[in-house]
Amino acid sequence: MNKLIPLLQREWLQYRFGWALMVAVPLGVALLLLAFGEIQIGQEAAKTVGSKLAPLLTVASLAGSAVTLFLIACFTSIIIVAGMARRDHSDRSVEFWLSLPATHSASLAAPLLVHLLLVPAAALLAGLAGGLLVSLVVVARVVGVGEWFAMPWLDLLPAVGALTARMLAGLPLAMLWLSPLILLVVLLSAWFRSWSWVILGVGIGLGSQLLKQLFGQPFLSDVTLALLKQAGNALVYADSEFKMGGSDGVERLSALPAWAWHDFVMALRELPSPLLLGGLLFAGGCFYLLVLWRERGAGAAG
Repeated sequence: MNKLIPLLQREWLQYRFGWALMVAVPLGVALLLLAFGEIQIGQEAAKTVGSKLAPLLTVASLAGSAVTLFLIACFTSIIIVAGMARRDHSDRSVEFWLSLPATHSASLAAPLLVHLLLVPAAALLAGLAGGLLVSLVVVARVVGVGEWFAMPWLDLLPAVGALTARMLAGLPLAMLWLSPLILLVVLLSAWFRSWSWVILGVGIGLGSQLLKQLFGQPFLSDVTLALLKQAGNALVYADSEFKMGGSDGVERLSALPAWAWHDFVMALRELPSPLLLGGLLFAGGCFYLLVLWRERGAGAAG
Protein backbone atom coordinates (compact mmCIF):
# COMPACT_ATOMS: atom_id res chain seq x y z
CA MET A 1 0.00 0.00 0.00
CA ASN A 2 2.86 2.40 0.80
CA LYS A 3 4.18 1.91 -2.72
CA LEU A 4 0.85 3.06 -4.14
CA ILE A 5 0.71 6.32 -2.18
CA PRO A 6 3.26 8.23 -4.34
CA LEU A 7 1.44 7.04 -7.45
CA LEU A 8 -1.91 8.21 -6.07
CA GLN A 9 -0.38 11.53 -5.06
CA ARG A 10 0.97 11.90 -8.58
CA GLU A 11 -2.55 11.69 -10.00
CA TRP A 12 -3.76 14.31 -7.52
CA LEU A 13 -0.92 16.72 -8.30
CA GLN A 14 -1.30 16.30 -12.05
CA TYR A 15 -5.09 16.54 -12.34
CA ARG A 16 -6.32 18.49 -9.31
CA PHE A 17 -6.84 21.72 -11.26
CA GLY A 18 -8.81 19.93 -13.96
CA TRP A 19 -10.91 18.14 -11.36
CA ALA A 20 -11.67 21.45 -9.65
CA LEU A 21 -12.81 22.94 -12.96
CA MET A 22 -14.87 19.84 -13.71
CA VAL A 23 -16.86 20.44 -10.52
CA ALA A 24 -16.88 24.23 -10.32
CA VAL A 25 -17.76 25.14 -13.92
CA PRO A 26 -21.01 23.13 -14.29
CA LEU A 27 -22.21 24.11 -10.83
CA GLY A 28 -21.27 27.74 -11.36
CA VAL A 29 -23.06 27.90 -14.71
CA ALA A 30 -26.15 26.22 -13.24
CA LEU A 31 -26.27 28.61 -10.29
CA LEU A 32 -25.89 31.66 -12.53
CA LEU A 33 -28.59 30.52 -14.94
CA LEU A 34 -31.01 29.62 -12.17
CA ALA A 35 -30.31 32.75 -10.15
CA PHE A 36 -30.68 35.24 -13.00
CA GLY A 37 -32.55 33.29 -15.67
CA GLU A 38 -36.23 32.51 -15.97
CA ILE A 39 -37.70 29.44 -14.30
CA GLN A 40 -41.03 28.44 -15.78
CA ILE A 41 -43.41 26.02 -14.07
CA GLY A 42 -46.93 25.62 -15.36
CA GLN A 43 -49.70 26.77 -13.05
CA GLU A 44 -51.64 23.55 -13.53
CA ALA A 45 -48.60 21.47 -12.67
CA ALA A 46 -47.94 23.60 -9.59
CA LYS A 47 -51.54 23.20 -8.43
CA THR A 48 -51.44 19.46 -9.00
CA VAL A 49 -48.27 19.05 -6.97
CA GLY A 50 -49.34 21.50 -4.29
CA SER A 51 -47.26 21.43 -1.12
CA LYS A 52 -44.94 18.79 -2.60
CA LEU A 53 -43.48 21.27 -5.08
CA ALA A 54 -40.57 22.34 -2.87
CA PRO A 55 -39.46 18.76 -2.04
CA LEU A 56 -39.75 17.77 -5.70
CA LEU A 57 -37.65 20.72 -6.80
CA THR A 58 -35.08 19.88 -4.14
CA VAL A 59 -34.85 16.22 -5.12
CA ALA A 60 -34.62 17.16 -8.80
CA SER A 61 -31.83 19.66 -8.07
CA LEU A 62 -29.86 17.18 -5.97
CA ALA A 63 -30.27 14.35 -8.45
CA GLY A 64 -29.56 16.53 -11.47
CA SER A 65 -26.39 18.02 -10.01
CA ALA A 66 -25.05 14.71 -8.71
CA VAL A 67 -25.80 12.71 -11.86
CA THR A 68 -24.43 15.43 -14.15
CA LEU A 69 -21.09 15.67 -12.35
CA PHE A 70 -20.94 11.89 -12.02
CA LEU A 71 -21.39 11.38 -15.77
CA ILE A 72 -18.90 14.14 -16.61
CA ALA A 73 -16.35 12.54 -14.28
CA CYS A 74 -16.92 9.08 -15.77
CA PHE A 75 -16.51 10.22 -19.37
CA THR A 76 -13.46 12.39 -18.70
CA SER A 77 -11.85 9.68 -16.59
CA ILE A 78 -12.28 7.09 -19.34
CA ILE A 79 -10.70 9.48 -21.85
CA ILE A 80 -7.78 10.16 -19.49
CA VAL A 81 -7.31 6.47 -18.69
CA ALA A 82 -7.30 5.61 -22.39
CA GLY A 83 -4.08 7.55 -22.84
CA MET A 84 -2.41 6.71 -19.54
CA ALA A 85 -0.21 3.95 -20.98
CA ARG A 86 1.76 6.36 -23.15
CA ARG A 87 1.75 9.23 -20.67
CA ASP A 88 5.04 8.37 -18.97
CA HIS A 89 6.74 7.57 -22.26
CA SER A 90 5.62 10.71 -24.07
CA ASP A 91 7.01 13.07 -21.41
CA ARG A 92 9.97 10.79 -20.54
CA SER A 93 8.86 10.67 -16.90
CA VAL A 94 9.05 6.89 -17.01
CA GLU A 95 12.72 7.19 -16.11
CA PHE A 96 11.78 8.95 -12.87
CA TRP A 97 9.01 6.54 -11.96
CA LEU A 98 11.34 3.61 -12.53
CA SER A 99 13.46 4.96 -9.69
CA LEU A 100 10.57 4.47 -7.26
CA PRO A 101 10.03 1.11 -5.54
CA ALA A 102 6.84 0.45 -7.50
CA THR A 103 6.13 -2.32 -9.95
CA HIS A 104 4.84 -1.77 -13.46
CA SER A 105 1.51 -3.30 -12.48
CA ALA A 106 1.15 -0.83 -9.61
CA SER A 107 2.03 2.07 -11.91
CA LEU A 108 -0.79 1.00 -14.20
CA ALA A 109 -3.27 0.09 -11.46
CA ALA A 110 -2.98 3.38 -9.54
CA PRO A 111 -4.39 5.59 -12.34
CA LEU A 112 -7.17 3.06 -12.93
CA LEU A 113 -8.10 3.16 -9.25
CA VAL A 114 -8.07 6.95 -9.09
CA HIS A 115 -9.82 7.81 -12.34
CA LEU A 116 -12.34 4.99 -12.54
CA LEU A 117 -13.38 4.78 -8.88
CA LEU A 118 -12.23 7.66 -6.70
CA VAL A 119 -12.88 10.53 -9.11
CA PRO A 120 -16.47 9.52 -10.07
CA ALA A 121 -17.28 8.87 -6.41
CA ALA A 122 -15.90 12.26 -5.38
CA ALA A 123 -17.78 13.94 -8.24
CA LEU A 124 -21.02 12.33 -7.09
CA LEU A 125 -20.54 13.62 -3.55
CA ALA A 126 -19.53 17.06 -4.82
CA GLY A 127 -22.64 17.11 -6.99
CA LEU A 128 -24.81 16.42 -3.96
CA ALA A 129 -23.14 19.22 -2.01
CA GLY A 130 -23.54 21.61 -4.91
CA GLY A 131 -27.08 20.37 -5.44
CA LEU A 132 -28.03 21.76 -2.04
CA LEU A 133 -27.08 25.24 -3.23
CA VAL A 134 -28.88 24.69 -6.51
CA SER A 135 -32.02 23.52 -4.70
CA LEU A 136 -31.89 26.55 -2.40
CA VAL A 137 -31.80 28.91 -5.38
CA VAL A 138 -34.55 27.07 -7.26
CA VAL A 139 -36.92 26.73 -4.31
CA ALA A 140 -36.30 30.32 -3.21
CA ARG A 141 -37.17 31.66 -6.65
CA VAL A 142 -40.21 29.45 -7.23
CA VAL A 143 -41.97 29.17 -3.85
CA GLY A 144 -39.86 31.20 -1.42
CA VAL A 145 -36.78 30.56 0.66
CA GLY A 146 -38.87 29.74 3.73
CA GLU A 147 -40.21 26.62 2.03
CA TRP A 148 -36.67 25.30 1.61
CA PHE A 149 -35.98 25.48 5.35
CA ALA A 150 -39.42 24.09 6.19
CA MET A 151 -39.03 20.89 4.16
CA PRO A 152 -39.05 17.46 5.89
CA TRP A 153 -35.27 17.14 5.91
CA LEU A 154 -35.36 14.23 8.38
CA ASP A 155 -37.21 12.22 5.74
CA LEU A 156 -35.42 13.65 2.72
CA LEU A 157 -31.78 13.30 3.77
CA PRO A 158 -31.91 9.55 4.65
CA ALA A 159 -33.54 8.89 1.27
CA VAL A 160 -30.87 10.89 -0.56
CA GLY A 161 -28.18 9.16 1.49
CA ALA A 162 -29.56 5.74 0.58
CA LEU A 163 -29.57 6.57 -3.13
CA THR A 164 -26.03 7.94 -2.87
CA ALA A 165 -24.83 4.81 -1.10
CA ARG A 166 -26.51 2.74 -3.80
CA MET A 167 -24.62 4.59 -6.54
CA LEU A 168 -21.31 4.39 -4.69
CA ALA A 169 -21.74 0.67 -4.04
CA GLY A 170 -22.65 0.04 -7.66
CA LEU A 171 -19.71 1.99 -9.07
CA PRO A 172 -17.11 -0.79 -8.56
CA LEU A 173 -19.54 -3.30 -10.04
CA ALA A 174 -20.09 -1.11 -13.08
CA MET A 175 -16.35 -0.78 -13.62
CA LEU A 176 -15.99 -4.56 -13.41
CA TRP A 177 -18.47 -4.91 -16.26
CA LEU A 178 -16.74 -2.17 -18.26
CA SER A 179 -13.19 -3.34 -17.54
CA PRO A 180 -12.85 -5.42 -20.75
CA LEU A 181 -13.76 -2.44 -22.93
CA ILE A 182 -11.71 0.08 -20.94
CA LEU A 183 -8.55 -2.00 -20.78
CA LEU A 184 -8.89 -2.89 -24.45
CA VAL A 185 -8.94 0.82 -25.30
CA VAL A 186 -5.90 1.41 -23.06
CA LEU A 187 -4.03 -1.43 -24.76
CA LEU A 188 -4.94 -0.22 -28.24
CA SER A 189 -3.82 3.28 -27.26
CA ALA A 190 -0.47 1.89 -26.14
CA TRP A 191 -0.03 0.08 -29.42
CA PHE A 192 -1.62 2.47 -31.91
CA ARG A 193 -1.63 5.85 -30.11
CA SER A 194 -4.61 8.06 -31.02
CA TRP A 195 -6.09 5.48 -33.39
CA SER A 196 -7.32 3.34 -30.49
CA TRP A 197 -10.93 4.56 -30.50
CA VAL A 198 -11.16 4.31 -34.27
CA ILE A 199 -9.78 0.79 -34.28
CA LEU A 200 -12.14 -0.24 -31.48
CA GLY A 201 -15.23 1.16 -33.18
CA VAL A 202 -14.35 -0.15 -36.62
CA GLY A 203 -13.28 -3.50 -35.20
CA ILE A 204 -16.53 -4.03 -33.32
CA GLY A 205 -18.63 -2.85 -36.26
CA LEU A 206 -16.88 -4.81 -39.01
CA GLY A 207 -16.28 -7.81 -36.77
CA SER A 208 -19.96 -7.97 -35.86
CA GLN A 209 -21.00 -7.79 -39.49
CA LEU A 210 -18.50 -10.49 -40.43
CA LEU A 211 -19.69 -12.79 -37.66
CA LYS A 212 -23.28 -12.13 -38.65
CA GLN A 213 -22.54 -13.11 -42.24
CA LEU A 214 -20.67 -16.25 -41.19
CA PHE A 215 -22.70 -17.45 -38.21
CA GLY A 216 -25.85 -15.33 -38.31
CA GLN A 217 -25.03 -13.64 -35.00
CA PRO A 218 -23.32 -10.24 -34.47
CA PHE A 219 -21.41 -11.57 -31.46
CA LEU A 220 -19.11 -8.61 -30.81
CA SER A 221 -21.84 -5.97 -30.81
CA ASP A 222 -24.09 -8.18 -28.67
CA VAL A 223 -21.35 -8.66 -26.09
CA THR A 224 -20.53 -4.94 -26.07
CA LEU A 225 -24.16 -3.95 -25.59
CA ALA A 226 -24.59 -6.59 -22.88
CA LEU A 227 -21.58 -5.25 -20.97
CA LEU A 228 -22.89 -1.69 -21.22
CA LYS A 229 -26.35 -2.78 -20.08
CA GLN A 230 -24.98 -4.66 -17.09
CA ALA A 231 -22.83 -1.67 -16.16
CA GLY A 232 -25.97 0.45 -16.10
CA ASN A 233 -27.78 -2.17 -14.03
CA ALA A 234 -24.90 -2.14 -11.56
CA LEU A 235 -25.63 1.52 -10.86
CA VAL A 236 -29.44 1.39 -11.01
CA TYR A 237 -31.08 -1.96 -11.61
CA ALA A 238 -34.64 -0.55 -11.45
CA ASP A 239 -36.29 -3.88 -10.73
CA SER A 240 -40.03 -3.63 -11.30
CA GLU A 241 -40.80 -6.40 -8.80
CA PHE A 242 -40.12 -4.18 -5.78
CA LYS A 243 -43.01 -1.89 -4.90
CA MET A 244 -42.37 1.02 -2.57
CA GLY A 245 -46.07 1.45 -1.88
CA GLY A 246 -47.82 4.40 -0.31
CA SER A 247 -49.26 7.34 -2.14
CA ASP A 248 -47.85 9.94 0.21
CA GLY A 249 -44.49 11.46 -0.62
CA VAL A 250 -43.15 10.96 2.91
CA GLU A 251 -44.03 7.26 2.80
CA ARG A 252 -42.21 6.85 -0.49
CA LEU A 253 -39.16 8.67 0.84
CA SER A 254 -39.04 6.40 3.88
CA ALA A 255 -39.18 3.36 1.57
CA LEU A 256 -36.21 4.46 -0.55
CA PRO A 257 -33.52 2.90 1.70
CA ALA A 258 -35.24 -0.49 1.39
CA TRP A 259 -35.55 0.00 -2.36
CA ALA A 260 -31.86 0.93 -2.64
CA TRP A 261 -30.81 -2.22 -0.76
CA HIS A 262 -33.09 -4.40 -2.88
CA ASP A 263 -31.76 -2.77 -6.04
CA PHE A 264 -28.16 -3.41 -5.00
CA VAL A 265 -28.90 -7.05 -4.20
CA MET A 266 -30.43 -7.49 -7.64
CA ALA A 267 -27.26 -6.04 -9.18
CA LEU A 268 -25.13 -8.45 -7.15
CA ARG A 269 -27.17 -11.38 -8.44
CA GLU A 270 -26.03 -10.56 -11.97
CA LEU A 271 -22.34 -11.03 -11.13
CA PRO A 272 -22.13 -14.85 -11.37
CA SER A 273 -22.36 -15.03 -15.15
CA PRO A 274 -20.20 -16.36 -18.00
CA LEU A 275 -20.24 -12.88 -19.53
CA LEU A 276 -18.54 -11.28 -16.53
CA LEU A 277 -16.13 -14.18 -16.07
CA GLY A 278 -15.07 -14.05 -19.70
CA GLY A 279 -14.85 -10.26 -19.56
CA LEU A 280 -12.61 -10.32 -16.49
CA LEU A 281 -10.35 -12.92 -18.08
CA PHE A 282 -10.12 -10.76 -21.19
CA ALA A 283 -9.45 -7.66 -19.08
CA GLY A 284 -6.75 -9.53 -17.17
CA GLY A 285 -5.11 -10.49 -20.44
CA CYS A 286 -5.17 -6.87 -21.61
CA PHE A 287 -3.63 -5.73 -18.32
CA TYR A 288 -0.90 -8.36 -18.63
CA LEU A 289 -0.08 -7.18 -22.15
CA LEU A 290 0.04 -3.60 -20.87
CA VAL A 291 2.54 -4.60 -18.20
CA LEU A 292 4.69 -6.33 -20.83
CA TRP A 293 4.48 -3.28 -23.09
CA ARG A 294 5.50 -0.98 -20.25
CA GLU A 295 8.41 -3.23 -19.28
CA ARG A 296 9.75 -3.19 -22.83
CA GLY A 297 9.34 0.57 -23.08
CA ALA A 298 11.02 1.06 -19.71
CA GLY A 299 13.87 -1.18 -20.80
CA ALA A 300 14.37 0.93 -23.90
CA ALA A 301 14.21 4.12 -21.82
CA GLY A 302 16.71 2.74 -19.33
